[in-house]
Amino acid sequence: MPVGGSRKAIVNPGDGASTPTTGRGLVHEAIAVDPPAPGTLGIRELLDRLEHFAATDHFSAVDRFAGARTGEIGRWTLGALADPDQRTDPVDIASWTPEALRPLLRGMIAVRKVEQSLARLVSDGHVACPVHLAVGQEAVPIGIARHLTARDRVFGGHRSHGHYLSMGGDIYRLFAEVLGRADGCSHGMGGSMHLFAPEVGFWGSVPIVAATIPIAVGAGLACAMDGSGTVAVSYFGDGAVEEGVVHESLNLASQMRLPVLFVCENNLYASHMDISQRQPSDCTARIADAHAVACAVVDGNDVLAVTEAARQLIEAARRGEGPGYLEAVTYRWYGHVGPDENIDVGLRRSASELAAWKNCDPIDRLGAAMVARGDLTETDIAAVETGIVEEIEAAIARAFDAPYPEQDALLDHVYANNAR
Repeated sequence: MPVGGSRKAIVNPGDGASTPTTGRGLVHEAIAVDPPAPGTLGIRELLDRLEHFAATDHFSAVDRFAGARTGEIGRWTLGALADPDQRTDPVDIASWTPEALRPLLRGMIAVRKVEQSLARLVSDGHVACPVHLAVGQEAVPIGIARHLTARDRVFGGHRSHGHYLSMGGDIYRLFAEVLGRADGCSHGMGGSMHLFAPEVGFWGSVPIVAATIPIAVGAGLACAMDGSGTVAVSYFGDGAVEEGVVHESLNLASQMRLPVLFVCENNLYASHMDISQRQPSDCTARIADAHAVACAVVDGNDVLAVTEAARQLIEAARRGEGPGYLEAVTYRWYGHVGPDENIDVGLRRSASELAAWKNCDPIDRLGAAMVARGDLTETDIAAVETGIVEEIEAAIARAFDAPYPEQDALLDHVYANNAR
């Protein structure tokens, strides 16, 4: 069957022959393709490059299981990380300077305030698209983004406002997108779950569970092939590891030692279902170990624990040592979608459980540590919050005044060449 709608050139990826080959009585047709457009990569050249890449030791039988954490399933458990009562103390800032901590604190506050504003807009009936909030999980993207650049390739899912913002995504364009305005980061056609800001390294989010994980692996392959020293990052939740494509992605990334960081934001729920109802263990890093992928399991409400684990895994990936898997244990304050708290659904989620996890607030834990050491005062923190809120309110007002996309632009971004 022709690719591209014509039979201008016939290429057999096996031997270059232009006629069908047979085997065991079956006819195998050659692949029909259009000649590549000038300046683009043709199928033959792509196959040649991949063959060369595979031959340069990227498929060698290296024992990467040495020293890996293995054993019975019972060894893979979150333990105290799943107990909010053991995670309320201020974080340890002894080895950090105030100058290094302030951007982390401000970044988390900014993500929190943006999402709380989105929740208000949904409650007030201004937003038509589904909005999945990650309030309480701010430490994960802010901690990881500290070690990323705009040249890296970051991918998210349906709950990715923080991932977008942590890479430097524009606040105004986020609100414009959620409100369906043409100035939005996806031209007002994607909404909350389809964010796109490649200019800052955020290459997209989609609502299909686990969908961007194999795309990130492909991006990691591109990073490895172009020798740029860049990495790909895939954010996903604990529910995504129940999708088969996650295992396929981990396997290929491990075998080819691709520079990919897999980030599981384990908030213990997939939609409304507790992880204990879905998986044999509450620790998802066991699947990374099964594929010989270096892994770290950390307190996802401790931004310093997150950023240190991310640093080690990202630096290893940049050195060509293969992928990493970071499991950050955290908790979302809102329900699966929208501003409702969902305290009446699921096996464990209740008002008391939510209250316990709010005591583990990643912003409060860092702020309290900085105040206790004298890095800043409560008044200083309040001033930061005020400045961010003013910026958000200005962005919202501007977004409300922005135009909707023109009706004849409906198909403009469906195809790469804008053909209709």
